[in-house]
Amino acid sequence: MINFMSKTNIKNILISQPAPADLSKSQYKVLIDKYKVQLEFFKFFDVAGISSREFRDAKIALLDYTAVIFTSKLAVDNYFRLAKELRLSVPETMKYFCITEAIANYMQNYVQYRKRKIFHGKLNFGELMEVITKHKEEKFIFPCAEDSSLEYFKLLETANISYKKCVMYRSITKDLSSIDINKFDMVVVFSPIGVKSFVETFGDNFPKDLLFAAFGTSTQAALKNAKLKICIPAPTKENPSMVMALEKFLSLSAKEKEEWINKM
Repeated sequence: MINFMSKTNIKNILISQPAPADLSKSQYKVLIDKYKVQLEFFKFFDVAGISSREFRDAKIALLDYTAVIFTSKLAVDNYFRLAKELRLSVPETMKYFCITEAIANYMQNYVQYRKRKIFHGKLNFGELMEVITKHKEEKFIFPCAEDSSLEYFKLLETANISYKKCVMYRSITKDLSSIDINKFDMVVVFSPIGVKSFVETFGDNFPKDLLFAAFGTSTQAALKNAKLKICIPAPTKENPSMVMALEKFLSLSAKEKEEWINKM
């Protein structure tokens, strides 16, 4: 029997994402200040854009759509890269719907920022959906990776939004052997490909009482299939973001953490 109780005092957490541009202004800052945890950031996968030839084979006409949904800067980069490689001129009438204001601002690398042309949510896709549903007359294209969150598409379908999923880049596993996994109490993962990178790199060579936080149902399923212990699932109604879920867990007493882990 693996003793997870030794991990009720969480001090070192590995976040499987790139470090924020300014950690002092990020959501993670509260965890560092309030709970005195050490956070390290390391992206668990690499990204490769699909070729223009492969995109042509998908028989998707970019200009058949009147609006674009962006959930990452990678999606923005690859959308405009493919448009350029295909020698397409994106019309000025195209509308863009971005999951956060940061991505909306990033759009200025490619188009002139106009309020009636670029829309954004605040922190999550649910908030962006509130904006999208006000523009149901648009035909949306959704640039994404092969392993994009199914939750996004379910929300669009539930709202009867006319959209086309369009794979423009893919995630590939990454060698994580430069990480000293033995120093961490918890690993936070955000995608199935991140779980795959972890398993391919470490196999069984990691502390057996290592805890995992997982964002998204597909990520949680990948962890379960790999027989890795999920102690913090997100999003939930109570904790819609991973930072909120982590803060909830860290705020518990040692006994409450023990009870929490036992229930998972």
